[in-house]
Amino acid sequence: MNEVREYSGLNLYQGVRGLAIKILNRVDRTDAYLDKLLEIELKHSEFEGPDKALLFEIVHGVIRWLGRIDWILNGFYRGQFSKCIPNVKNAMRVALYQILFLDRVPHHAAVNEAVEFVKKLQGQKPADLTNAVLRNIIRNKDGIRYPNQDEDKISYFSAYYSHPSWLVKRWVKRYGEDFTEKLLIANNEKPTLYLRVNELKTNSDELKALLNKVGLKFTDAKYLNNFIKLNNLTNIASWEKFKEGYFSIQDESTGFSCRLLDTKPGMRVLDLCAAPGGKTGLIADIMKNEGEIVAIDRFESRAKILEKNLDRLGAANVRIEIIDANEFEGEYFDRVLVDAPCSGIGTLTKKPDIKWKRDLGDIRKLSELQYQLLAKGASLLKPNGVIVYSTCTIEPEENIEVVNKFLSNQKNFSLISAKDDFDSAVIDENGCIQTMPNINGIDGAFAAKIIKTS
Repeated sequence: MNEVREYSGLNLYQGVRGLAIKILNRVDRTDAYLDKLLEIELKHSEFEGPDKALLFEIVHGVIRWLGRIDWILNGFYRGQFSKCIPNVKNAMRVALYQILFLDRVPHHAAVNEAVEFVKKLQGQKPADLTNAVLRNIIRNKDGIRYPNQDEDKISYFSAYYSHPSWLVKRWVKRYGEDFTEKLLIANNEKPTLYLRVNELKTNSDELKALLNKVGLKFTDAKYLNNFIKLNNLTNIASWEKFKEGYFSIQDESTGFSCRLLDTKPGMRVLDLCAAPGGKTGLIADIMKNEGEIVAIDRFESRAKILEKNLDRLGAANVRIEIIDANEFEGEYFDRVLVDAPCSGIGTLTKKPDIKWKRDLGDIRKLSELQYQLLAKGASLLKPNGVIVYSTCTIEPEENIEVVNKFLSNQKNFSLISAKDDFDSAVIDENGCIQTMPNINGIDGAFAAKIIKTS
């Protein structure tokens, strides 16, 4: 009966909160990523700017704070909250997120909307349960108890800062409690939007003037020229200047690997894992559209996204190849970028669902693939050529350990320190790029520069 009600019609999930519950049901049920589900639903909705922003806020907020929200609901729900009917479970989560984190929504309004939604889809009894649980939480809001941090710091951090305990445990062991707490806090911040100025079409001064003209507030990025930090989240992808290719929306952390690659106009460059094309576009910009970039992706659907993005940016020196990177043969390059598939654990402000989808097994599997891709990229490098290996994670197994394994097996390659070329705040003890959300205020990213010595 519950499943029939859930799928009996799209019109059941009306309004921002109804659609939020529908998306959260799908996050629970499938391996699909949150942003992709949001994109699909928004495409078929008639929401305007404010409603789109609220939907994004609620869905991302619930997933970001899922650990804390579920800890509280578990404490007030009679029985196992995890076995609760999906519509009821996610209606409570949406309401509790608003109660805890959105001051502009009155508590009674959040509760009433959740109760009416559950009543419509599941009937009176689940609606009464929803009402009782949420009103009980409101009455006791200031006295909610979390795990005792003096007795079990890992459980406290996991529940209060909403991260899986396996990840918290790793970080406490690696970084200590104080650093880990700051990292957890940083990961829970709302994302910051960065623009990368596309000098194939404009320049920083012109783009800043255009931003001022439309009333968008911004500051210069902290570490890299041609990146601009917007002061507020906005649907800037709908702006005509985005469509005309004046800029890309990409975190400042994405620029380090491309700058580290040190490309020059006229070179032959391989981007081994290119889609969706943010880094490919930046490399084309640095090369002033001179020379050639071969951009590889194994999936035609992703290659089409890559092509569309490069066309928008006016990147004219890129040849796209649809092929498995490990099967690409027969060409040699001055520069190779291996922006490897990774756990994405450095990007939790933007993609909070990643922390609930990953586990230690994923990191171990990915590190094997990452090593293969680095070795493959290196085999396509000319003598004295440079390869940059990069990820958007902060986990050593995916970063320096992959590099060290490669260097121990390849005697004619050497690691080059980046310390003379970048701010010391983004350089780790090995001379590699390693940004951290709590230190640098941007996504966590890694990049290592390796030269083929003979």
